[in-house]
Amino acid sequence: MKTRIATASTLFAAVLFASQAFAMSDGKLAVMGDDQDVSGGTVTASSITAGANGWMVVHRTDADMKPGPVVGYAPLKAGANSDVTAILTEPVKSGEMLMLMLHGEEGGSQTGVFEYTLGAKEDGPVRVDDKLVMTVITAK
Repeated sequence: MKTRIATASTLFAAVLFASQAFAMSDGKLAVMGDDQDVSGGTVTASSITAGANGWMVVHRTDADMKPGPVVGYAPLKAGANSDVTAILTEPVKSGEMLMLMLHGEEGGSQTGVFEYTLGAKEDGPVRVDDKLVMTVITAK
């Protein structure tokens, strides 16, 4: 009897902990990052919450805050992702703005292959309430 109670208590504690962890992140899709030095040819989002497997895509942007050409990407798993780093495919100068954006894996012909081109539907941007899930940083 004691074994069953201990097992049930352990299971309850694990479920409670998992629920609290999910509640702390509140399950909302998000991209978080800070201004950073990109002279090493990479850019990192500190955390990304994704609803499904997908991509962190690095777009050039400016004061208009419209996504421009893609200059890097990295794969994401569903759920919480920490310290997601993308290799930049072209030089980015100090002072330039980069949009770190959540993209999905849907619509492409190959799973695990980034197929998006600007304006395409394949592996396209994720939106919540018609707003892009992204953050903008400045390269140092």
